[in-house]
This record gives sequence, C-alpha cells and structure tokens, in this order.
Amino acid sequence: MAATFQIYNVLEKRSLVNTRVQTMDDFLKALEINLERELYTSGFRIIFLAEDEIVSTGGYIENFSSFFNEAFENGTVNGEPKDIMIGATKSDLIDSMNEKASKINANVFLSDVSTSYSQVDPWNVQFVFSFNLSLEDNSNLARWERFQEITTLVGVEGFEDPIYIVNTNALVSRKINRTIYEGNYVVDSDISNFYSHVFSGYYAESVNSPSFLNRLEGNLSQDDNGIESFVNLAELDSQGLPISDKTTTDHIYFSGQNPTHYGVTGMPSWFGVDDLYRRLEKYNLTKIIY
Repeated sequence: MAATFQIYNVLEKRSLVNTRVQTMDDFLKALEINLERELYTSGFRIIFLAEDEIVSTGGYIENFSSFFNEAFENGTVNGEPKDIMIGATKSDLIDSMNEKASKINANVFLSDVSTSYSQVDPWNVQFVFSFNLSLEDNSNLARWERFQEITTLVGVEGFEDPIYIVNTNALVSRKINRTIYEGNYVVDSDISNFYSHVFSGYYAESVNSPSFLNRLEGNLSQDDNGIESFVNLAELDSQGLPISDKTTTDHIYFSGQNPTHYGVTGMPSWFGVDDLYRRLEKYNLTKIIY
C-alpha cells in the first residue's frame, strides 16, 4: 500500500508539473503576441507625437533617436507629459507583462532591456524591444530563462510628410500614399497614369530620395529606403505661397538645389522634372520632355 501511495504521489506531482509547464508555455506565446501589439501602439503614437511636434513648432525633429527615447522611456516630449503615451511607455509594457503573469501565479523578471527602430523598407518603420526574460512559477515548479526579441512594423502610409508641413507652414498637407502606378507611369506616350500619380499626391520609392525617418529630421539626403513625390505648385499658389521655377521633385524643390529641369508634354506649364539619377527614365518621361 505504501509503495502504491508513493507511486501515486510521484505521478500526481509529475502531472502537476506538466500542467504548470504547459500553462507557462502558453503564457509565453500569448505574451509575445500581446507585446507585438503593444509595441506597435507605442511606435505609432511616438511617430504621431513627432508629427504633432513638427506642426506645433514649424520645425523638424532635431534628433528622432532622442525624441523616441524620451517618449518611450518617460511618456514626455521636451519634458512635457503626453496623455497619448499613457499605457504605451516602456514601463507600461513591463507592468502589463507583470500583471498578466500574476494571473497565473508567476513572476516575470527582465534584464538587459533595449529598444531600437529603423527604416527597414520605404513604407515601414520597424520597432524592436529586446530583453532577457526570466519567468518563474510562484510554487517553484517551473522556470524559464530566455532572450526575447519583439519586433513590429509601423507603416508610414497615412502619416503627413514633414517636409510639406515645414516648407508650407502647414498650409499644404500631403499624406504619404504609395503609388499604384509603379512601372506603368507612361504607356505608349499616354501620360494618364503619370498625371494621376502627380495630382493624387502619390509617393514612389527611390534610393535617391530621403526616407520617412529622414524627413522627420529634415534630412533630405538620399537613402536606400527613400520615397519621393511631386509638388503641386498650383496648390501652393492657391494658398498664397511663393512658387519657384524649378523641378517639382519634392525634396529637391524644398531645398537649395536647382538642377536642370524639363517640361513634360501634357502636363501643366509649371510642372518640371529633373534628370538626377535618371529620374526621367524611372518615370518613362524621356521621349515626352521639352
């Protein structure tokens, strides 16, 4: 009888441990999904705050890295608390993890926590939240230790282009929308697609133009993940803004550069396009310029 009871005890404990292990394993899987969603919210709100700051000050973000760190660490911009960051700071993410862990009678410990961001392609900013994680059962039945890296992509489409905000005193708004005409701007001298691309305010990817993150800082240098649009001078004129006789490629128009530019048959007389980095070839305009 004693032997039977002992075996039963061992089996019961093993079953209890297995159940606990499964519970904590499920928790870790759910934790990763939740953190991805929460990190997306944090990244999106920080970009929103950066654009709001540009509108408020009329100037670019001097250093987006510092801006990001302050907002994510403290929920502030220039020392001023921002309500939109409530629930979206680094400490909020960690608190959320601990709250969820407590519901399964476990504790979470983090070390070597780091955050970063990068423009991974023309249309997305990647945010990364990494840490060493220790998950411990309160009954000491199970313990996990692992390196965790949470990544999420925040699309730039739908955000305002900072260079339009700054250079038009926010009188002309241009939201970033990806072109639907890539590779088909002009077909057999028919410029309908190109015309629509320009007047719809679409953006095309270009390694010779600034990325969205560059634009937040007013850095108009070329980037492997760059994007570009064409300025609608009629729109500027309608807002009483001065216009210049130069290429309408956005980052060049709003800069001190003034390369040779060309008119395009079928486009308004004010429209001009340069041929820096074979731009005419990109948009298939070579045979219809003057």
